[in-house]
Amino acid sequence: MDNSKKTINLFVPGRLCLIGEHSDWAGLYKTINSEIIPGHAIVTGIEQGIYARAVRSDNFSIDYEIDEFKDSSFDCPMDSEKLKVIAKEGGFFSYCAGVASYINEYYNVGGVHITVTKMDLPIKSGLSSSAAICVLVARAFNLLYNLNSNTMGEMFMAYYGEQRTPSRCGRLDQACAYGVKPVAMTFEGNEISVKPLTIKSTMYFVIADLKSHKDTVKILADLNRCYPFAENDIDKEVHTALGSDNERFIKKATELIETGDNEAFGRLMIEFQENFDKKIAPACPTELKAPVLHSILNDKTLKNWTFGAKGVGSQGDGTVQLLAKDESCQNKIVEYLKNEKQLEAFTLTLRPPKKLRKAVIPVAGFGTRLFPATKCIKKDFFPVMDVDGTLKPLLLILLEQLIKAGIEEICLVIGEGEQALYESFFRSLPKEHYDKLPDEKKKYEDFIQSLQNRITYVIQKEKLGFGHAVFQCSDFAAGEPVLLLLGDMIYYTSSEKNCMVQMIETYEQYGKPIISIHEIPKEDVIHYGILTGNWDNKEETVLKLKQIIEKPSVDYAKDYLSVPTRKNKENYYAVFGQYILTKEVFEQLKENIHNNFLENGEIQLTSALEQVREKTGMLGFLVNGKSYDVGIPEMYVRTMETFGKEA
Repeated sequence: MDNSKKTINLFVPGRLCLIGEHSDWAGLYKTINSEIIPGHAIVTGIEQGIYARAVRSDNFSIDYEIDEFKDSSFDCPMDSEKLKVIAKEGGFFSYCAGVASYINEYYNVGGVHITVTKMDLPIKSGLSSSAAICVLVARAFNLLYNLNSNTMGEMFMAYYGEQRTPSRCGRLDQACAYGVKPVAMTFEGNEISVKPLTIKSTMYFVIADLKSHKDTVKILADLNRCYPFAENDIDKEVHTALGSDNERFIKKATELIETGDNEAFGRLMIEFQENFDKKIAPACPTELKAPVLHSILNDKTLKNWTFGAKGVGSQGDGTVQLLAKDESCQNKIVEYLKNEKQLEAFTLTLRPPKKLRKAVIPVAGFGTRLFPATKCIKKDFFPVMDVDGTLKPLLLILLEQLIKAGIEEICLVIGEGEQALYESFFRSLPKEHYDKLPDEKKKYEDFIQSLQNRITYVIQKEKLGFGHAVFQCSDFAAGEPVLLLLGDMIYYTSSEKNCMVQMIETYEQYGKPIISIHEIPKEDVIHYGILTGNWDNKEETVLKLKQIIEKPSVDYAKDYLSVPTRKNKENYYAVFGQYILTKEVFEQLKENIHNNFLENGEIQLTSALEQVREKTGMLGFLVNGKSYDVGIPEMYVRTMETFGKEA
C-alpha cells in the first residue's frame, strides 16, 4: 500500500505502574550479577494520553493544535547527528528527536510530520508522558513506513530513543504501547517479556499529582548505588525488596487481577508500600521519606472509600494511586482531593472486556457445489461422524462446541422460507420415535430441543455477499463482540480447549477483533484469504496483522506475505474459519453497504476487516487445531474419513 499521502490518527496513553516499580532497571543488573532475581511489574496504560495525526514528510517535524503548546513547533532534517544533538538538550522535543534519530539510523525511512491534536496527560507527574510521546513517534514511523514492528518492537524503538535524552527512564514506561490494559512485564538482564492480563472485575483507581517536590534523578542514583552487588545491609534489603519480595508481590497481584478480588489487591498495595518504606526508602531517605505521599496514604477519610493505596513510579512525593471500593467512592475521592487537599486528581477505570456470549453462523447459501444433494438437504445438515462416535448434522457439531465454549446466544443467518425447516429440527420428536431411543440418545434429544431457546433467526433476503450476510446480524450483536463461524466448516482441537474457547480467551486478553489462522503450503495461497504481520507474543500464536489479501498469487505471497518464525523463515497463514467481530466491524460493514462499496459485485467481509485493521488494529490467532470443509464434495468426503482422526 502506498502510504506517501496517507494520514493516520494516533492515541498513546500515559502509563501507571500498578505494582513493581524500580524492578525494571534492577533486573537489568542480572547481566553483571547472575544472582539477581529478574524484575517483575504490572503496568497499565491510563485513560489520559496524547492524540495526534501523522503524515510522511521530508523532515521530522511536530506542531500542536492545543493551547498549552500553540506556539511551539519543531522541525529538523532527517539527519541522525542533528537529531541526537537536540535529544541531548533535554525538554519535551528531545524525546521525539531521540526516537527519530534511532529509527533513522536503523531503518530506511524519510521524515514524518506529527500534529498533536489533544493532550490530557499531565507532564512530570510519574505517568510517563515522555514514554507516551516516544511510543507515538515510533508508531507513526512504523505505520507510515511499514517497518513491520510489533508492539514490543515499538516499545524498543521508544526505549532506545529515550535513552538518547538526559532522561534515562526505565524500561517499564513504554508499556503504554499496549494501551489501556494491564500487562505483566518481566525484566531479566536485557530480555523483556510482556503478558497481557485479563481483568475479571472492574477496578476503580484514582491518581493524583501531589504537587510537591520529587528528585527522580537522585532517587534513581541512590538506589542504583546498591547494585550490582550488595555491599552493606541497606544494599541487601534493596536487593531483597526488588528481588524475591517483588517476585512474590507480582505473582499474587496477577492472581488477584485475574480472579477479580479487588479488596485483596488493595490490601496487597498497602503491604507493598510498607515493604518499600521499610527496605528501599532507607537507601534514599531524603526523597523516599515522602511526607506528602504518606499524609495521603494515612488519611482516615480516604481510607473509608479505598481498598488500598500506594506511591507511583519512582515513588517519593510525586504521585499517589488509590484503589476505590466502587464508582461512587471513586468520585468522592476525586472531589475530596480537589476540594480538601487542593490536588489535581483523575480517574482510571480498568474494565473487563465485554463478555463474549454471542455467536453467528451464516447458513443461507444454497450449496451449489454440492448439488443435487442440496436439493433435498441443506449443506449445514450434512451428516458427519463426530469424535464421540455419533453421526450428527454439521450444524449440530458447531452448536455443541459453542455451548461448551460458554456461548449463550446464537444467530443463524438463513434464507427466505427456511425458518420452518430449522424450527422443525429443534422441535421435539414424535412420542413414538422418542420412546424408541435408548436413554443416552433421549438425553441428547433433550439437549437438541434445549437449543431452540438460544437461537435467533435472521433472514437474508438478498444474496449480496458474505459481508452482507454478516451485517444482517448487527441488531443481534447490539454492540457486543460476537464469534463468527462459517456454516460449511467444522473444527477439531488439538488441545484440551476447543477451538472456540481458544479464540475467546485470546479476545479476553487483547480486546481486539481477531481472525483465526492456520498454516498452509505456499502453493495453496491462491485458494485462501492470506494474512501477514508480526508475532506479538513469544509463543508465536498472536499475530499483529499488517495486511489481509484475498487469494493472492504465489509470487505476491512469496514477496510480501511470508511470516517468519523461530523455526522457519518462510510461513504462510490463511483464514482458519473463525472470527471475533467487534462493533467496529459492523460499523464498517454498514458504511460499505451505504456507499455501495462492492468487490466482484458483493459486500465482502475481508474488505471490511482490512479497513478496520487499518483504523484500529486487528490480530490473527494461530489456533491449535484443524478445520474441515464440507462445502466441496471432495472435501466433504475427506472430512467424513478423517474428522477427529488427524493430529
